[in-house]
Amino acid sequence: MDRLRPRNREVFSGFTNAEIEKMEKFLKEPKGVTWSREFYQKLAGSFNRSTGRAGKPVIKWTEIEDWFQARLQDLPQVPNSELMVPKHTEDVMQDPSELEFEAKSSKDGAWYDVEAFLAHRFLSTGEAEVHVRFVGFGAEEDEWINIKSSVRQRSIPLENSECSNLNVGDSVLCFQERRDQAIYFDARIVEIQRRMHDIRGCRCLILIRYDHDNSEESVRLRRLCRRAKY
Repeated sequence: MDRLRPRNREVFSGFTNAEIEKMEKFLKEPKGVTWSREFYQKLAGSFNRSTGRAGKPVIKWTEIEDWFQARLQDLPQVPNSELMVPKHTEDVMQDPSELEFEAKSSKDGAWYDVEAFLAHRFLSTGEAEVHVRFVGFGAEEDEWINIKSSVRQRSIPLENSECSNLNVGDSVLCFQERRDQAIYFDARIVEIQRRMHDIRGCRCLILIRYDHDNSEESVRLRRLCRRAKY
């Protein structure tokens, strides 16, 4: 029996030229990119925060997913025989430049993926700052960020099986969806209503309190990321 095909959705056409240019860049330089829900959500958050989207409709992550899926189908496929895979992956040394980081913007207190560290400086107080470019943003959105308080290794989306490891008081990164924005904020777990999992995955309901404004919200596990341990 043939598998059912998903219903085709009309690809969103309201992207700005700058947004299309950034998405095309990911297609041309896909190193380190995984076409996942988290990737689309992060990109949607960066677009919605950009000054170029001011006064325009908020972009949904599913609209970005549709755009990429449509474009990926148009790209030529590389035969498996042409793929170069190292015979001994343990002999391949990881490039430090491939480590992923996130930084907290001073503009809204939200966390964004770092594309590059452009420069560094020391303040008169002795504190160090780095000049950061965020993933999905241009030079106009670059910021000087305090290294100690606002730069860290990238948080990792929680898997369905990890809900049992969560406890009240744990620090997490939560994807906050609002009418006018969709971005990541630090939060703490206040309460956990543990429920049986089903075919959809974890059905637990987690009450979190955002650090930046002390507001509370009940969320599903899929909206949470665990903070990287050092």
